[in-house]
Amino acid sequence: MSEICVIGAGAWGTGLAIVLGRKGTHHVRLWAHESDVCESITHQRVNEKFLPGRAIPDSVTASNNLAAVLEPLFAARAAPIERVLSSRYCRCLDTARIAFEGEPETFAPLDLLKTDATEKAAQLAAIVKEIRGYSGSDNLVMVTHLENIVALTGVAPREGEAVVVAPDGDGLRVLGRVTF
Repeated sequence: MSEICVIGAGAWGTGLAIVLGRKGTHHVRLWAHESDVCESITHQRVNEKFLPGRAIPDSVTASNNLAAVLEPLFAARAAPIERVLSSRYCRCLDTARIAFEGEPETFAPLDLLKTDATEKAAQLAAIVKEIRGYSGSDNLVMVTHLENIVALTGVAPREGEAVVVAPDGDGLRVLGRVTF
């Protein structure tokens, strides 16, 4: 049985999840922002808010925890991971714990960027230094905030997207983007 994630439980996302779930060959994980939508899907097997009257197959599960919905996709990619660093903020820590099945190391420079220009530059430099100094045999994963990623790479990833980088001169070069 394949794992499929649908991000967004509006009428379109729910409809897609129903079609995929009816095939019988997929376990569909549906992410909903609204907890009442998750409750309706879980307990009544219908999305009363956005697609009332349409039965949702048992092969579709709903959650408002994005990391839990995406976890099987990280596992399916089978990218060997040696070290996971995370911002100290709970959303990043929760994502790292669920997606990478373990306790991440907290790394303060991955916290939200400082507003003072000097502190912000030092914070970004510390992140680049950590990447540049990494010498493990498998991948280093850093879980941080959108504004940090944009400041480091110029890329604004969507939810569920990873940005793969390598050191390049004084900064980072984007090698690719992976959507989970």
